[in-house]
Amino acid sequence: MDNKQILPEEGAVFLIDKELTWTSFDVVKKIRNTLRIKKVGHAGTLDPLATGLLIVCAGRKTKEINLYQGLKKEYTGILEVGKTTPSFDLETEFDSEKEYRHLSNTIISAATHKFIGDILQVPPLFSAVKINGQRAYTVARQGKEATLEAKNVNVELFEITKTDLPLLHFRLVCSKGFYVRSLARDFGNELGTGAYLKALRREKIGDFSVANAMTIDGFVEKFKKS
Repeated sequence: MDNKQILPEEGAVFLIDKELTWTSFDVVKKIRNTLRIKKVGHAGTLDPLATGLLIVCAGRKTKEINLYQGLKKEYTGILEVGKTTPSFDLETEFDSEKEYRHLSNTIISAATHKFIGDILQVPPLFSAVKINGQRAYTVARQGKEATLEAKNVNVELFEITKTDLPLLHFRLVCSKGFYVRSLARDFGNELGTGAYLKALRREKIGDFSVANAMTIDGFVEKFKKS
């Protein structure tokens, strides 16, 4: 049986639990090749160093991608204070270190409150935002400087769920267009210690949960040619 016959005529939406180091496009390409159809797209990028829920639309369901992109997102992750990197995560090498042992739960909790509600956020230079038609990450990897405009975003919830200095485990619920790596930068600046995003997992997109997602290997196994 040809795999593309497996898809309903109206298309399909797949919940994928993206693995570490895979790009979102890697997942789309794998699904495209497995189903042997061209019309496949994802509804919200996950960085290669992040894991978790990726919504992938196939066939006629690709028309609904914008609907899913607009839904709020829920993440869990780990920030490490006292260190920074140019990319605000582990894609680049550490470029500074500061003392952090003076931080208390009271100081940390007070800082989180400043990042809840409607806020302005500057995207990371290591991102897909376009600068004069060129992706910002291309500019960054060339070692060039550039200024990105702040954007309005919303944070419904930002809480530290566990403190094990220098590591801070967190839970976050935010709007479309929010960059968790920028939160790491800004939160570190607020604490005066610097910080970077050590780990990130997307748990939910709207009412869709990673608990109901399949791995890419599981997807291939389910839809491979019999």
